[in-house]
Amino acid sequence: MPNHPPKILECRHVADSRLFHIESLDLEFSNGEHRTFERLANSNHHAAVMIVAVPDDEHFLLVREYAAGFEQYLLGLPKGSVDPGENLVSAANRELKEECGMGAHQIEALKEISLAPNYMSHRITVMLAQDLYPDSLPGDEPEPLEVIRYPWSKLDELLARDDFHEARSIAGLYLARKFLDEMKKGSSAEEQRKSYPW
Repeated sequence: MPNHPPKILECRHVADSRLFHIESLDLEFSNGEHRTFERLANSNHHAAVMIVAVPDDEHFLLVREYAAGFEQYLLGLPKGSVDPGENLVSAANRELKEECGMGAHQIEALKEISLAPNYMSHRITVMLAQDLYPDSLPGDEPEPLEVIRYPWSKLDELLARDDFHEARSIAGLYLARKFLDEMKKGSSAEEQRKSYPW
């Protein structure tokens, strides 16, 4: 196995949009092979959060919104970028208020995850929000989002639905469920982090 990443011979700008820019990378691998890769980069380089909001022991919150990539309405977890001057917790609380009409007294980061790392550098941090209370802020969504209180007991049924298939939301829910299950067993949050493989 190679012990170092390929050498970048050239990085070329290909195109820009409001949110992304496309780069072309000419690479030389340790075995002498040359390849050209294209990657989609986040042009503003802001961090992002995805929130597993838990209104009670039996439920979590989903939002139903239009997904332009699939040209249909899909279920997923509330999410958004971290604005300048915000930290992960304040950004998660703001997004929760904007998308779900709820704030949270307790918010903690579970894990930073990526999506399609061969093609993009985007990362998002899964946040667990508990001790919710009603509060709302105006958001930038083009239409109000439908908020759905979904039971943990039907998580497997959720995976079978045609309108729920975003990998980040699936990963976030399983991370949160494991964390909450360990909390019920009496493990502290710090003990869980020390024992988790991540």
